[in-house]
Amino acid sequence: MPALDVSTLAELPARLADRFGDRTALVFEDRSQTFRELADRSARVANGLRELGVTAGGRVAILAKDSDLAFEALFGIARAGAVLMGINWRLAAPEIQYILEDGGAEILFVSPDLVPMVEELRDQLPKLRQILVLGEADGERPGFVAWRDAAPADDPAVEVGPEDPAAQMYTSGTTGHPKGVRLAHRSFFAIVKSLREHEDPWIGWSEADVSLHAIPLFHIGGLWWSITAFTQGAQTVVLDAFAGWKALELLQAHRVSKVCLVPAMMQVMLSEPTCRTTDFSALQTIVYGGSPIPKPFLVRAMQVFQCDFAQIYGLTETGNTAVCLRPPEHRSGDDRLLKAAGKPYPGVQLKILDKRGQELPPKKIGEVSIHSPANMIEYWNNPEATEETLQGGWVRTGDAGFVDDEGYLYICDRVKDMIIYAGENIYPAEIESVLCSHKAVAEAAVIGVPDDRWGETVKAIVVLRPGESSSPRELIAHARRRVAEFKVPKSIDFAESLPRTPSGKIQKAKLRAPYWEGRERRVN
Repeated sequence: MPALDVSTLAELPARLADRFGDRTALVFEDRSQTFRELADRSARVANGLRELGVTAGGRVAILAKDSDLAFEALFGIARAGAVLMGINWRLAAPEIQYILEDGGAEILFVSPDLVPMVEELRDQLPKLRQILVLGEADGERPGFVAWRDAAPADDPAVEVGPEDPAAQMYTSGTTGHPKGVRLAHRSFFAIVKSLREHEDPWIGWSEADVSLHAIPLFHIGGLWWSITAFTQGAQTVVLDAFAGWKALELLQAHRVSKVCLVPAMMQVMLSEPTCRTTDFSALQTIVYGGSPIPKPFLVRAMQVFQCDFAQIYGLTETGNTAVCLRPPEHRSGDDRLLKAAGKPYPGVQLKILDKRGQELPPKKIGEVSIHSPANMIEYWNNPEATEETLQGGWVRTGDAGFVDDEGYLYICDRVKDMIIYAGENIYPAEIESVLCSHKAVAEAAVIGVPDDRWGETVKAIVVLRPGESSSPRELIAHARRRVAEFKVPKSIDFAESLPRTPSGKIQKAKLRAPYWEGRERRVN
């Protein structure tokens, strides 16, 4: 049976209920619900939000680990015509405050353990009108289930179009603050629609599939993957927060057939003692992305998991995947192909641009630019950044690469300074700003250095003020109080000065060079 032909998240639950009814849609821990129940509950969430004054285009945030309730909230937000703001629950309080304030969140679904932190921020968030606990009742606040079931299950009947914003996802910022990427409803269906129109089976989805939701909903990869699974009528097994042993347990217990992971997740799973005894016989396909993968590690993963592999490449700004290295290329044993990111999907175009914005011929390295039907609308309240990134419908990725004569894309380096740690995008400017807020620091340069397990880790080179002293431990503790743990430098070196260009810009390439010596790519 073909995937549903839908164009908005708002219409998806009811369409799924009509086709699949009492089949299981979601499994979380010891709970499950059918497609019909998901439609009913998301309608109640939508009506509850409307009763709280949420109107079309209003922003509703989720700050919680993933669960079946989070999915109900997600679809309820869409059916209310509102915009989802998924927030990384691992961020530090100041980072969460900035996102809630910048995005103008009116309603916040929050897990019980994070309520005290949110309450401390409440006075700095004048637009936040209501906090709803995504769990059991908490003092004066009713639990999510009680609040949901107090609302009617009637169809909210809010008109939502494919070009309307569905999500506002925050990415690390090049200037120290994250940017809100505005994605339309079409972004979550455009690639699947194009594949269907070209009769391209991609990875062979069917309604018989069982999908493991392992990448969080606050990441475009996790959100896009699970919506794609729903569109096929597949059952989704929800992992609240990734742990290697737990992912292996769920793969076996629920006979998972398809899963999307970042390479670091696979690395963790392969290192688990139980990996040797896990039954992978139901597993058909692992889709991976978020960072490049070393060939020896990929070969080992293919040997252990004994299934098809597909690599995807894209950005939040491209609505997730735009390029794919498919299973046949993985099975080919061609070392050259295993280094490629893949080829664009039907309906997606690539260009490689020089520094003047001119298109380069095959095999010439430049900045990768992508034209996709899933591309973002804009950055929220940031026209300058929008103009810089989205040019004539093309997304400038900030990645350096080339296209060969057969149309395969190869990623070589980054035009921007971004670091990818276990699939998380980190921009140095944010961490440099935090380090420089310490009284002893005159200036700091943050770089990514290769790490065989996590891809890259954060390293800082610090110049102290005259007469001041500090230690790596002190500066790391200073950073830990202000940014998420995954952004905190793993090591700090001190220097008398930082190398600069004649115009005064820090030469990050010179600082990175010793750590990347002998490697083909300057990304890991």
